[in-house]
Amino acid sequence: MNTLRYEVTGRIARITLDRPERANAITLEMPRELGECVEEANLDPSVHVIALAGAGKGFCGGYDLVEYAERRPPNHDPDEAWDPVVDWQMMSRNLRGFMSLFHSDKPVVCKVHGFCVAGGTDLALCADLLVIADDARIGYPPARVWGVPTSALWAFRVGDQRAKRLLFTGDLIDGRTAHDWGLAVEAPPAAELDERFERLAERIALTPVNQLVMMKLLVNQALYAQGLHATQALGVFFDGIARHTPEGYDFQRRAAEVGFKDAVRERDQPYGEAESHS
Repeated sequence: MNTLRYEVTGRIARITLDRPERANAITLEMPRELGECVEEANLDPSVHVIALAGAGKGFCGGYDLVEYAERRPPNHDPDEAWDPVVDWQMMSRNLRGFMSLFHSDKPVVCKVHGFCVAGGTDLALCADLLVIADDARIGYPPARVWGVPTSALWAFRVGDQRAKRLLFTGDLIDGRTAHDWGLAVEAPPAAELDERFERLAERIALTPVNQLVMMKLLVNQALYAQGLHATQALGVFFDGIARHTPEGYDFQRRAAEVGFKDAVRERDQPYGEAESHS
């Protein structure tokens, strides 16, 4: 594993995003390695629950856009024809990796500290339960330019009005608000996050695996019936389109000229965000 750590302690399989020097930013390797870890946990009869977390100062800062935005990725030259299916193939594979958490036979509990933004929210929202520190920040700033959430789970998790409130502005909310909105099941003070997270994971681990599998399948079926798969197909295509708008090309050009952080600062300035991630 180059992007994750995997270990089993008792009945809990622990997957830790492990690129702290890059804010655990997502590379093309990470979704594939994530799917492998989830499969290993599902095939291990001793594991009852999967605990997902991030190393370092925060959970996940999204895609590694220093790599993707500062350098021109394939199929992103505005002077050449764009093939949307190339985008589809790349992002749908990433989504399959994220959704391995959702499709996992065994429950996945996610711990969020510091920040969970942009593509990092695709990871977190694919988990079954979120425990978020009260001061952590979560949201999808690329809704302003250069991105669409491929997991398309915001409306399912917080309802259409709150999803629109976040995605029309790219604003972030803190853990307290995430708990009030029903996105998180708990939002303890940061100093208590680890203890509360462990307590929940250990309590779930007391339940027999067969019961956990049935309960998860039962609840997930409600989201399938609401059209989650169709919504995600649209999200993946729209994410590719968002990188090929005039504004998308301008953002990529500025990232190449002045660096990703300055390009993000320019993008976010009209919104009054002192600090943001993408």
